[in-house]
Amino acid sequence: MNKNESKYFHTAELMDEALLQLLLVKDFDYISVKELCTKAGVNRSTFYLHYESMDDLLVETIGLLNKRFLDAFKSVEDKGDVKTTVLTKGKYLTPYLLFIKENLKAYKLIHEKPHLFHNEKTFQYLYESIFDEALTNFGVSDEEKPFVFAFYTQGALGVINTWIQGGCKEEVSFIVSLIERNTFVSKA
Repeated sequence: MNKNESKYFHTAELMDEALLQLLLVKDFDYISVKELCTKAGVNRSTFYLHYESMDDLLVETIGLLNKRFLDAFKSVEDKGDVKTTVLTKGKYLTPYLLFIKENLKAYKLIHEKPHLFHNEKTFQYLYESIFDEALTNFGVSDEEKPFVFAFYTQGALGVINTWIQGGCKEEVSFIVSLIERNTFVSKA
């Protein structure tokens, strides 16, 4: 990476961090480019060199959040293969829910503006990279896989979305327990 690329990425990181800081105290729709640039310490023209709109920055920032989440999540992975485990267990849900709670405003945006975040592509990726093989390992037929995947992901996400919309007032342990009690996969 040359000096200009490094400077470009550093400026983008400044804007991502500024947006995250502003989201802690303000709703996204009320954050202006001017306010963001002041917080990031960059000129308004610099913002427009990187992004066409605040939505573009938001997509990039959510990507940064997701990367941070995945990095944190790696610390709880089994020594074995994640594709043979039950991902609706507390050891996986707890860090996920804690991360959401710490980044609540950003995650509310994901659910309010799903078209910006390509949620369907994310679920397709998860299905192909993890769940397809995991479901096979649990004895789920190819015919049943799309239905079982939808049941678990939409059910757990329904609980999590309700929790997010309520401001994450309930304890993480309560939500984990609720999901664990209401989901199961039995190995055939």
